[in-house]
Amino acid sequence: MLVETVTLQLPEMLYRRLAYTAQATKRSLEDVMLHALRVGSPPAWDDVPAEYQADLAAMDKLDDEALWKIVRGRKVEADMTRYDDLLERNSSGTLSETEGLELTRLRAESDLFMLRKAHAALLLRWRGHDVPTP
Repeated sequence: MLVETVTLQLPEMLYRRLAYTAQATKRSLEDVMLHALRVGSPPAWDDVPAEYQADLAAMDKLDDEALWKIVRGRKVEADMTRYDDLLERNSSGTLSETEGLELTRLRAESDLFMLRKAHAALLLRWRGHDVPTP
């Protein structure tokens, strides 16, 4: 197989993402870059709301085992029950101000939880794993 050498200037953010992936997967940077050329860039996180971007960006540094833990993670049943209760009370107009704040907090936590699960699954797929869809 003929091999060509190419000098390429990458935006710093893209370089860091590829380098983090190489470190997390214990592969060479060259292997990760060749993979990226074959299948495209790692899944983007810059199109999600700003308050979640740092959490998703940090996931680039996680190894596959840590990503699988996120994908397989479950919310605590008590939190889900409380969230459902607060949603019902909100619909019926019986939610106190304190409960409204709690509902907002639980909703943000739930949104981040689901975004992290989805992003972890995308990263694992990009890294070559077969990730079943729910």
